[in-house]
Amino acid sequence: MQLLSPVKLGRMSLANRVIMAPMTRSRADAQDDMPNQIMKDYYVQRAGAGLIITEGCHPSAEGKGYCRTPGMYTQAQQAAWAEVCDAVHARGGKIVLQLMHCGRVAHSDNKAAGVRTVGPSAIPAQGQIYTEAGMQDFVMPVAMSLDDIEQTIADYVSATKLAFAAGFDGVELHCTSGYLPAQFLSTGTNHRDDQYGGSLENRLRFVIELLTAMTAVDGADRVGMRICPGNPFNDLHDDDHCATFAALLDAVDQMGLAYLHVIRMPKIQDNIALAKAHFSGPLIVNDSYSRDEAEAALADPQIAAVSFGRAFIANPDLPYRFANDFSLAEMNPRLLYSPGPEGYCDYPVSQ
Repeated sequence: MQLLSPVKLGRMSLANRVIMAPMTRSRADAQDDMPNQIMKDYYVQRAGAGLIITEGCHPSAEGKGYCRTPGMYTQAQQAAWAEVCDAVHARGGKIVLQLMHCGRVAHSDNKAAGVRTVGPSAIPAQGQIYTEAGMQDFVMPVAMSLDDIEQTIADYVSATKLAFAAGFDGVELHCTSGYLPAQFLSTGTNHRDDQYGGSLENRLRFVIELLTAMTAVDGADRVGMRICPGNPFNDLHDDDHCATFAALLDAVDQMGLAYLHVIRMPKIQDNIALAKAHFSGPLIVNDSYSRDEAEAALADPQIAAVSFGRAFIANPDLPYRFANDFSLAEMNPRLLYSPGPEGYCDYPVSQ
């Protein structure tokens, strides 16, 4: 089975092609955005994946959007994540930190007192976000100044350095789902009239500068990016997302990233075809693949691996189950984001 064969992504040599997709699970310590023991247990249980891509971690206090999500902007957070990395590596696994700045997708109740919510423009997302006090409307973001943009890029660089110091094998830029990088790309969220808004070239500038800075830390072969052109999540809209991402990938392709992580979303368009037309490096593909469908996808030589989300939640030993043709357990959606170990690190394993 090709799914269980080794593959190399950039500098990372993976034991198999069954990737654990990044998933927000809201189990971090609420006061200091720290990973904790149950998070360590959760990732260690899934170390049989060819690669674990962590839940999105904010690179600054401003980047936090949701409650109980982890950060990577303090030495204490780095030290706590180092314990996770060491434990995963001890089990023979590889692990990448996903960096996720939520931008305007936030509420002040989910942040430390006095921390701003920012975005490319002062345009609030329509809809609501969960807080410990219940669902609340998204807040009005502060339009980022040029100094804010420079600082945010510096925050991503600092988080990348902290990730490597903690022992992560790589980092992944979250560039979809309505979060800050996607907000800069999109006409519906970026109404700036400076060098970061207006024309397509200007709207691409933030993401290109961001990736350039991140790859300069220790090489592009330790950096990946996740995209989903056309994804309307969190009230994201772009007048021509195909043209936007085609231009972005044309620019990014020259950087030599470790991989491009593509959510296919077939009901909207063929995102894999779009990626292949404008990016020549290895692809990780995602979005509700079965084992057999994933195996078939790997017949395409550019598709290096397939990432699984929900299947990994309820099946910590997913590659082992695939190898032995075992049935898959079903996750409990009621416990996806609840605090504590229930529905998180208490799913059974077959081995």
